Amino acid sequence: MPYQPNDLLIRHFQENGVDLTTKIEEQLNLVCPNSPNIPIYRDMMLTVLCMAQEDHSRWNAKITLQALRELEHAFHVLEKFKGRRKVTVFGSARTPIEHPLYAMARELGEKLAESNLMVITGAGGGIMAAAHEGAGRDHSLGFNITLPFEQHANPTVGGTDNLLPFHFFFTRKLFFVKEADALVLCPGGFGTLDEALEVLTLIQTGKSPLVPVVLLDAPGGRFWEGALDFIRSQLEANRYILPTDLKLVSLVYSVEEAVAQINQFYSNFHSSRWLKRQFVIRMHHSLNEQALAHMQTAFADLCLSDQFHQHAYAGEEHDEIQFSHLTRLAFAFNARDHGRLRELVDYINLPENWGATQATTPQRQREPSKVS
Repeated sequence: MPYQPNDLLIRHFQENGVDLTTKIEEQLNLVCPNSPNIPIYRDMMLTVLCMAQEDHSRWNAKITLQALRELEHAFHVLEKFKGRRKVTVFGSARTPIEHPLYAMARELGEKLAESNLMVITGAGGGIMAAAHEGAGRDHSLGFNITLPFEQHANPTVGGTDNLLPFHFFFTRKLFFVKEADALVLCPGGFGTLDEALEVLTLIQTGKSPLVPVVLLDAPGGRFWEGALDFIRSQLEANRYILPTDLKLVSLVYSVEEAVAQINQFYSNFHSSRWLKRQFVIRMHHSLNEQALAHMQTAFADLCLSDQFHQHAYAGEEHDEIQFSHLTRLAFAFNARDHGRLRELVDYINLPENWGATQATTPQRQREPSKVS
């Protein structure tokens, strides 16, 4: 259940002749008149007043202030990159320049930029520096972390407007996932493994939108294969995860295949969102009748009730009218089998299943509101 402002606080002000909610809304209307987000900002301010009323801990207050400042600054900086698809690349900062993976990461950045995809990394050295080096500054974003020991951003993004510094790991990790239309993970240490498992957890539980997750290793490398062997023999074998959960990741041994996986994912699939109790997939191409009929049985396990319905935009997504040219595929998703959902996306991306072309504008980034 969403957090609600303290009713006792509101009643306290009302008893003293002050309508707190009205006062706050009046001030907000001076800053952002007629904004549809005023009720949200009002509740944010009421939440801060609730913290002030309880006044338990200076440390809690400082954490809240720092987090809010980091979020606001990141939202502001990233606004100018809105509408561009982005790929987050993870990997070890300790990978030396002469290592084959360094060359692969540099090539990865170059190929992603050629596909008009921005490259997000932690802005450090190793894999991160290589990916940015290949992509170039105009296609690079760095989310750096402020550490007590010396920490420098790599030369591609250091000292530029494409670098965002973060004090907290949790706010930085939020943006790694929030801004990503795909993720590529190269071999690395604890941080890389942490990000890999967190990303899979968020997608598996539906807390983050479905995006391609690509594990990239050098030819003959065993880093990710060993990790997947452990997952299969321990997690899947003991039924800690569903067998289809492994459909959420792809293991590849070449840059060309990694980039192809990402481009293929968005060949028809554009984005997704929840609309009331319906899960809606937006597509560049409608599906032909044969493909839609096959889906009704082949993917029936994804539906809680009824069937898949394909339709054009009908004004129901008034907050995302910029996607009105896209065809919709709607169904009552069980919100559980995200590995099977990935299989459905792979199915709708097969060209032989397409009908008429609907898209009239270039691919655009999904809206940030879909991160739960």
